[in-house]
Amino acid sequence: MTEVSNSFQANIERTILGAILFDPSIFDTIREEVSNDDFFYPAHRHIYEICNHLYIQNNPLDIEFIKNKIDSKIIGDDELLSILATNPIANIENYITLLKENSLKRKLHNLAMLLREQSQNDNLKSQEILDNIEKKIYLISTQSVQSEFRNAQEIIDSTMEKIKELKTKGNQLVTGIASGFIELDKTTTGFNKGDLIIIGARPSMGKTTLFLNMAQNILKHQNGVAVFSLEMPAEQLMLRMLSALSNIPLQKLKVGDLNDDEMIELSKQAEFMAQKDFFVDDGGNLSISTLRSKLRKLKSKNPNIQIAIIDYLQLMHGNNKERHIEISEISRGLKILARELQIPIIALSQLNRSLETRDDKKPILSDLRESGSIEQDADIILFLYRDEVYHMREMTSKLAKLEKDGKESEAKKQKEAIIKARQKDIESAEIIIAKNRNGETRDISIQFNKRYTRFENISTEKETSYTPTKMNDTSIEVSMPGIII
Repeated sequence: MTEVSNSFQANIERTILGAILFDPSIFDTIREEVSNDDFFYPAHRHIYEICNHLYIQNNPLDIEFIKNKIDSKIIGDDELLSILATNPIANIENYITLLKENSLKRKLHNLAMLLREQSQNDNLKSQEILDNIEKKIYLISTQSVQSEFRNAQEIIDSTMEKIKELKTKGNQLVTGIASGFIELDKTTTGFNKGDLIIIGARPSMGKTTLFLNMAQNILKHQNGVAVFSLEMPAEQLMLRMLSALSNIPLQKLKVGDLNDDEMIELSKQAEFMAQKDFFVDDGGNLSISTLRSKLRKLKSKNPNIQIAIIDYLQLMHGNNKERHIEISEISRGLKILARELQIPIIALSQLNRSLETRDDKKPILSDLRESGSIEQDADIILFLYRDEVYHMREMTSKLAKLEKDGKESEAKKQKEAIIKARQKDIESAEIIIAKNRNGETRDISIQFNKRYTRFENISTEKETSYTPTKMNDTSIEVSMPGIII
């Protein structure tokens, strides 16, 4: 800064601090826009930090309280008097705009210096440099750059503010994003900011259907959802969602076999979905660095994105030739990204084939493919299990054996049993909470509605008496007892 710009910057900062001391009621508005690091001069930054601490502790923002907390090594009496001598102004917004503008330019200047330094470093790969710069740009654009260390006072203030916020909400059981599955939400408190959630299952169990059902509930409460679908086109995902929403069998939607009433209901639900912040990337060939870049950009353009879902983790790729190291980099990268963007990230995961050889086919943590790093990085690990899938396989295997042995009468009875089982619309299912960093692990009974391709709560006295948590001032609605619509 030149001498003139130095003087100008100092006057801006003194004017804002003087306005706060003259009228402390405006601080509530100022702190929503101005952060500590927007102040260039350490003395001014120190006073602003004190104001923040006093505000959180519900103490008056007057000169006596401030002087009591001032570090004399950072600020002297002369500078404090200069601030107090600043004439109060009515239009503080223009000064805040100038403060933010200068702060942003400083950050961009520092970023340019970092880019120059890293681009000249032969030990860094270009993709690594690009990822570092993109992360910095995202943090600058969202004004969420944090200092490398946070002292105890800052952490205490932040923690107490969070507890007070939760208390004002009425001691609710769900503090994060609600999945819509009542017992799951009560046990996990929902999917919280910075969480990495893994949903694992063997093929044909319905992982994709489960995450779509969760996405529908999240969208219903005006939260945005981003999906990275590496296996299924966006149109197929939407077909499943429309089937679950409209109560029209998926097969009828696939062939367009709809009567007039069904077409009206389908159009209604299509309009409902069209208005939601629902984004799907179905391009495939996704690396952790590409995902980071895409999700940062999407979140910057659409701040309402509250959760991201990847279907599924093992289809992503990294830069390492050894697959277990590659998966470790991906899972760790997802966890870091969840914390950076302050949203939960759900990653679907395949399970090892070895569980098929066990008598008890319920998944356990060691069944996760390349499970070590995934198990370590995840905050919540859920397994989806449907016993009737294995029961049907046993029935068809038995039929094949009876036919091979020429036992026609027994084979006929077995065929009839299979047809009857396939005609059953509702099947039992379980969500197994295998890891819950902040709560208990348990098995939750749900049901699978084959006709409409959706998982549903089971209506029990315990569940229907539960008062659902409000999300964005909208309670979790259950249009039929125990059924997610």
